[in-house]
Amino acid sequence: MRKALVIAVTLAAATTIASADTRKFSAADVPAAKLRKPGRVVISNDATKITAWRFAGNIREALVSLRSLRRAAISSFGGMRYDSNASLTAVPAHFSPMIADAARTHGVDPRLVAAVVRRESAWNPRAVSHVGAGGLMQLMPATAEYLGVTDVFDARQNIFGGTRYLRTLLDTFNGDLDLTLAAYNAGPGAVQRYKGIPPYRETRAYVKAVRATYEASVASARSF
Repeated sequence: MRKALVIAVTLAAATTIASADTRKFSAADVPAAKLRKPGRVVISNDATKITAWRFAGNIREALVSLRSLRRAAISSFGGMRYDSNASLTAVPAHFSPMIADAARTHGVDPRLVAAVVRRESAWNPRAVSHVGAGGLMQLMPATAEYLGVTDVFDARQNIFGGTRYLRTLLDTFNGDLDLTLAAYNAGPGAVQRYKGIPPYRETRAYVKAVRATYEASVASARSF
């Protein structure tokens, strides 16, 4: 009976989502489904894909997405476009293949991943912050556990985990680059609480720096 109730509520939520703009959807939009609790999954669909979402608090992560085979690797979110197959330049040679693999796996622009790594650790896989974040993409212990990363100092694990987290934040904030970067730095809760980039000096500087690096790499590619 309990399972039937959960399924019914989830289907009702899916119907609500399908009738709205599925790109702007979080757990807060369907409180009756109690998506903040572990194990809740919602399926949404639009003209190009069907996606199953899993929730952790008010953060959503795409478990699986079925898309048209004709869909390009470039996704558009507002004024930004992310190309998961983009080429990398000015990246240490031994990290470049890892970033490219992680970007293709999780559908994130590798140039964005590289920009985050550069800001987070300056390409030092043994970096540790004053709050305990570790590795190339500076994963906090709780975040690493959520992402299934068992060794934050393993470069490949860290990059794949951090890239997956970027994908989750892009999903949560509807592809908004500034909000995604702010959430990566200050946490999604702070972004949701302030309804935008938190008024933290560090976070505002972080968003500006990573965005500038990413946009410069995109502009550089266009010049060839």
